[in-house]
Amino acid sequence: MAIATHPRIYAPPTPSAKAIEAVEACLESSSLVLLAEGEGYWLRLRDALVSGRASGPLAHDARVVALCRLHGVRELWSVDHDFSRFPDLRVRNSLVA
Repeated sequence: MAIATHPRIYAPPTPSAKAIEAVEACLESSSLVLLAEGEGYWLRLRDALVSGRASGPLAHDARVVALCRLHGVRELWSVDHDFSRFPDLRVRNSLVA
């Protein structure tokens, strides 16, 4: 939502209603697994904040990394190059062969 509707990232940005509709379509998928904070989350977040030297907006990326680690995700597909600063999570740019 934050990226798709951001006017400095997309011109024109995706309208909020359309972005919400896309999220709701994803939530209907029977194979969707939502990741949430659980036991041990803070330790993983703290480690990601330190190892990735993350502060400010990068703290959100550290949160994503911590959730992936907590749930055993071995590879994150993203076009966001900021994830490369976290050494313990493999990141694959799905737009690059």
